[in-house]
Amino acid sequence: MKKKWQLWIGGKWREAKSYEPLNNPHTEEELTQIGQAEPADAIEAIVEAHAAFQKFRDYPAHARAKILAKAATIMEERSEECAKIIALEGAKSIRNAREEISRTVQTYRFSAEAAKSNYGERIPMDAAEGGENRFGFTKRTPLGVVTAITPFNFPFNLVAHKVGPAIAAGNSIVLKPAEQTPLSSLFLAEVFKEAGLPDGVLNIIPGKGDVLSEALTTHPHVKKVTFTGSVEVGHLIQQQAGFRKLTLELGSNSPFIIDEGVDIDKIIERSVMGAFSYNGQVCISIQRIYVHQSLYEAFLERFVARTKQLVAGSPMDEKTNITAVISKKSLERLQEWLEEAVQEGAKLECGGKVKGNVMKPAVLTNVNRDSKVFRNEVFGPIVCIFPFDTLDEAIEDANDSRYGLNSGFISPSLERAFYAAERLETGGVIINDIPTYRIDNMPYGGWKDSGVGREGVKYAMNEMMEEKFISIKTSDE
Repeated sequence: MKKKWQLWIGGKWREAKSYEPLNNPHTEEELTQIGQAEPADAIEAIVEAHAAFQKFRDYPAHARAKILAKAATIMEERSEECAKIIALEGAKSIRNAREEISRTVQTYRFSAEAAKSNYGERIPMDAAEGGENRFGFTKRTPLGVVTAITPFNFPFNLVAHKVGPAIAAGNSIVLKPAEQTPLSSLFLAEVFKEAGLPDGVLNIIPGKGDVLSEALTTHPHVKKVTFTGSVEVGHLIQQQAGFRKLTLELGSNSPFIIDEGVDIDKIIERSVMGAFSYNGQVCISIQRIYVHQSLYEAFLERFVARTKQLVAGSPMDEKTNITAVISKKSLERLQEWLEEAVQEGAKLECGGKVKGNVMKPAVLTNVNRDSKVFRNEVFGPIVCIFPFDTLDEAIEDANDSRYGLNSGFISPSLERAFYAAERLETGGVIINDIPTYRIDNMPYGGWKDSGVGREGVKYAMNEMMEEKFISIKTSDE
């Protein structure tokens, strides 16, 4: 690994004025030094991206598709190297890291396909009086410079969900990766250079969000801002960006409802995975589980037993399930929220102990609805389990949240499944599976404070383009 990583601007490595150490969250050892972009660097990157866009906007769709397909192939060939980067900088288990890279390759391949599937529609002009002898149609055109601000938890795939559609649409990009996981993004400089992406189309500037935010959201050349992160930062970006196009993928505290009549033995493994995969540091991690009263005691017993079996250890160990959380600051917050919940009456069924930077997965019952672990996004290995008597009661409790990203509902009754799907206030309702389920071509985005706009390659690409209507008068009659 390089001793230090510079900024990637205009197709070249640029020296930064300052560097900061990047540490492994598990061992706390220094991995490398990362260049820290300043506002002037962000402006330079935006100017370079704008210049590159003037030519790239005219690249034919097949050429953009070939670049994206080549990038996917390069990543696939170097997949183990990519997975190790995630494990080192993000402390994600190597097995989960490999899964992420597999999805990332697929996301870029979906993007390659989307580049060739950019359709408008014909408008039946003569459907309206006065529309005779006219031909009307729409077409989508690229916006220009897209700035992308990405989180730490899926440092390759959530970047791909912004970079892939932007390139597919013919835009240029300035990418500011998460401060905790910049290596995954910087690695893309080599990948896309080799894939044939013109210089300046992709620019990568690690640095502090509060330092770079204003330049990335207010510069006149910036036409679209796409951000995944916290609600608080999302609100700030919305204020700064003004009338620019926005995609904001923000917080969640996903509910999972287990209806009466469900075979709980078949869902324990999925439920535990949905709550504690990558230590619960997943936007659609299960945070609240609602179990029908007839199943509650049996489910709780099995869930706790399986949770206790999860193996905590090194991200590089193939057997590891639970690793270090991303930072000491995050760990301290989790401990504080857990202690507060217990003081407010919650019962800690298992977990919660801390060793090093690892928190044992915690299961809570009897949680006060005003506790932070219920109201806020935990983003850690803590789950709350509640019994319910009626389906309406469970749905009402699940909807009692400022968030609305994904929800899950499992039931042997199709009628009750549709009933719940219509009433759950979330952007996605996953029937007969956990809310943590996501594939990379489905529409993905939230209601309420979970954000605005949609990702999922085709949907993200459409939001990175403008729609233009064109009418042609075909006769003077």
